Amino acid sequence: MQEGADYREPPPVDPDGDEPGGGPGEVAVEVRSSAVGTALHGQRLDKALVALAPEFSRSHLQQLLERGHVQLDGVAATVASRRVRAGQALRLELVPTDESRAFRPQAMALDILFEDAHLLVLNKPAGLVVHPAPGNWSGTLLNGLLAHHAGAATLPRAGIVHRLDKDTSGVMMVGKTLPAVTTLVRDIAARDVHRRYLALVHGAPVQSRFSIEAPIGRDPAVRVRMAVVAGGKPARTDVQCLAMNAGIAALGCTLHTGRTHQIRVHLAWKGHPLVADALYGGKAALGMTRQALHATELKLAHPVSRVPLAFACPPPADFQAAWQQVCGAAVPAAAHGLH
Repeated sequence: MQEGADYREPPPVDPDGDEPGGGPGEVAVEVRSSAVGTALHGQRLDKALVALAPEFSRSHLQQLLERGHVQLDGVAATVASRRVRAGQALRLELVPTDESRAFRPQAMALDILFEDAHLLVLNKPAGLVVHPAPGNWSGTLLNGLLAHHAGAATLPRAGIVHRLDKDTSGVMMVGKTLPAVTTLVRDIAARDVHRRYLALVHGAPVQSRFSIEAPIGRDPAVRVRMAVVAGGKPARTDVQCLAMNAGIAALGCTLHTGRTHQIRVHLAWKGHPLVADALYGGKAALGMTRQALHATELKLAHPVSRVPLAFACPPPADFQAAWQQVCGAAVPAAAHGLH
């Protein structure tokens, strides 16, 4: 619910959640062997692999090369540009990629705030990746959801309708049935879901209350970042300054849209990067070594019954300690409970 894009396309889920070819942890490996033909004499090794396994891309086969899954005459070969000779014995192990194995159930402890047959609301800890991506193909919340309930395997993104960044903590919701997922996505798009965050930022805002309305898109200079750019998607964040101390402000932020990194981008654009958010110019302070952002409140209508629901989630210890240094007190207890 972020800061994060909606996920509406289904992942390549294995409905049974089992590793192909055996029990958990076993990997199915197909081996192909052939003598290098005269037509390939003097050609690059990766080109010979394409001839041996034409249904796979050259880039995928090059990854297998680098990982030691190719042999020439019984000796591991790892250089794609190596020239092959007619008659050499070529052996290729077609091991599933990390990405192809990403959508597998992995049991994990989930801090569940609410659950029924259609909806799951949980407290995501800082450090947990929500959805598999390069560098994080396992151990994600999606993997945990696939292990938590069987229906997740039949849903787009295992029911994930919004996400929090890896280092952002707090409350988020997940659909458990297709009707619930569809309704939640529509409610988010219609801005009928209330989302409030707590943030610690560098600098002193000029106003105690203000709105940031600026379009967000991919940063043309640094592709791993987002930025306020002309032609970006419309985005609005309402901000309230709750306290200031020693050059750091404690803010409450309400999202009206859910663009990737929205709060981080908007506040940095205004000259107030989040504490410890190195990607957007924030420096470590107050004991915080990860971005000082916490999703504290979620209000929505139940996706099936339409009964109003409200959840609040206390910050984790690192954020709470930093917050107290700025505000002189912990996050008020009234902001912690269901209300």
